[in-house]
Amino acid sequence: MRILISNDDGYLAPGLVALAAALAPIADITVVAPDSNRSGSSNSLTLDRPLSLYQAANGFYFVNGTPSDCVHLALTGGLSVKPDLVVSGINQGQNMGDDTLYSGTVAAATEGYLFGIPAIAFSQVEHGWQHLDAAAQVAREIVERRFDALQKPFLLNVNVPNKPYADLRRIVATRLGKRHVSEPVIKMQDPHGRDIYWVGPTGAAKVAGEGTDFYATQQGWVSVTPLQIDLTHAAQLAALAESLE
Repeated sequence: MRILISNDDGYLAPGLVALAAALAPIADITVVAPDSNRSGSSNSLTLDRPLSLYQAANGFYFVNGTPSDCVHLALTGGLSVKPDLVVSGINQGQNMGDDTLYSGTVAAATEGYLFGIPAIAFSQVEHGWQHLDAAAQVAREIVERRFDALQKPFLLNVNVPNKPYADLRRIVATRLGKRHVSEPVIKMQDPHGRDIYWVGPTGAAKVAGEGTDFYATQQGWVSVTPLQIDLTHAAQLAALAESLE
């Protein structure tokens, strides 16, 4: 199996190193990741300047662009052979509910999916990399499942609680929950007295009932959510068509 690995925390991130080490024994891996942290970059592509591809001493490739740039570059010229799977992560912090729209981790996997390649995004629920070895072991086990029953390509979003491997007793299929709106921006001043703003933290979970990714991880379970890209609001099509007559 050939696997392309990327992330949004950058090519030096412990989560990426752990994921690559976990998958190397079972696959021919290639790592193409951003040169720095690109969290929250979503599915953006860099169109206003050229991209550069470099190779680090450990063999990882890194790009001066977004996670989507990395996978796009790899699939449209950087790799000589198409991978069987695109894997992204392991992200430092959860990507659940509305987070998936902003996440660079999910975006890297999505870029592979858009090219017709099965893809999986992996995240730890909490920051700090605690029990990263357990998350990497879970990632390998999920990759090894292959999911032959799923329609190809598939796009899976996995969130792993920061627990020892022995405590991660269940891996469950979930749907996305939903958060409250984000907290207000944080207003400060720069050294010249000009107002500057930091984007505030994400809101608390609003829809987090049984069956959601939030509920599963709160129980200490590994959450696996199948994603799709069709944004059409099918239920409103008829009403829209009627209003346009």
